[in-house]
Amino acid sequence: MAQKNFVLDTNVLLENPKSIAALRNGQENIIHIPYTVLSELDKLKKDSRIGHVVSQAVRAILQDDQVNVFPPDFAITLDDEWMDDRILKEIMHMAPEDAILVTNDRILQIKAKVYGIPCEEYRDSDPFRSESQMFTGFVEEGEEPQANCFQWENGVPIFHGQDGPKAISYQHEVWGVKPRSIYQNLALELMLNADIDLMSIQSEAGYGKTFLALAAALYLVLERKDNSYRKIYLVKPVVEIGAKMGYLPGDIEEKMLPYIKYVQDLLIKLHDSRPANRIYVDPAADNLKLNPKKFEIQPVAFIRGMNIENAVVIVDEMQNLSRSETRALLTRMGENVKCFCLGDTRQVDNPYLNESNNGLNWTVKKLRGYRNYAHMVLKGDRSRGPITDMVLKSKL
Repeated sequence: MAQKNFVLDTNVLLENPKSIAALRNGQENIIHIPYTVLSELDKLKKDSRIGHVVSQAVRAILQDDQVNVFPPDFAITLDDEWMDDRILKEIMHMAPEDAILVTNDRILQIKAKVYGIPCEEYRDSDPFRSESQMFTGFVEEGEEPQANCFQWENGVPIFHGQDGPKAISYQHEVWGVKPRSIYQNLALELMLNADIDLMSIQSEAGYGKTFLALAAALYLVLERKDNSYRKIYLVKPVVEIGAKMGYLPGDIEEKMLPYIKYVQDLLIKLHDSRPANRIYVDPAADNLKLNPKKFEIQPVAFIRGMNIENAVVIVDEMQNLSRSETRALLTRMGENVKCFCLGDTRQVDNPYLNESNNGLNWTVKKLRGYRNYAHMVLKGDRSRGPITDMVLKSKL
């Protein structure tokens, strides 16, 4: 097979940083990178949303000694307004005559045709996945098990905990909640495990991570006979989009209400299925108000300086915490604390964070393998309802 010369556009490198190795195919083909593409990557590295992907693309270029980067001499003489036109002119002047432009930009494909430059699409997209997405809580058959992970054996999940391998062939029921999927059942297995102090859950919207965490917390605080956990804390980062929290009327709970209304609704749903009277000031009231002695909602900013003991802590939407905020929060945990960290690294609302640089991902990256920590990607076939299922299935 004849050797090919591929010139890569910026979008190809961003969609799949591994495209360099894939297209080079060992030593078979030659990869060229226009200097203008490097300039585009240099600008994009400051974008908090895709900066982590840019760094992967740059690392892929640096690690491959066979990549030919066009020298800057010709590129810096160009004064075209559009980067695409600069790339095309670089190809015309710097690339071999048989060079093929690889781009998924349809307009650039048309422009390349005008210049007589052969063009191909790169279809093998490899979206960035954070550590909390890649490590699902399962290890493959034959792979060395990690602390508190699962492994499939003959269709049965085997839990590798401190007491050795254990088949999870039973179903939990916690505070009247029956798991809708095997993954929800395994999440409850981790939440209720006495050897696990800290657990994180990654999942898309609608797979029940907050509902399960609340059910487990109610069980541990209100039902379990040893009564070692006396209180539930719900901690949530507040990413303010509309009215600033400081200007909202009322106490902390009232200020937080717009941000945790869905939590209140889930608690009422659990309370309706099985009374949780002690978490409310007056369970018979029409407007249920939380009892701060049993259930307290705190914004992250109020946690600094606290010492939390004998409690179950739920950290919701942890992907909106920074690494330093995560460290500050988790170091507030004292004796006899069980903590559930929930979130989805694909739904980062904090403008200063991204899929890689956020509290949930840092937690998985740094704590994976510790004996009292567990992580799981929650998935399944059922979620909030048919509309959510349809959206998730269609990958809208």
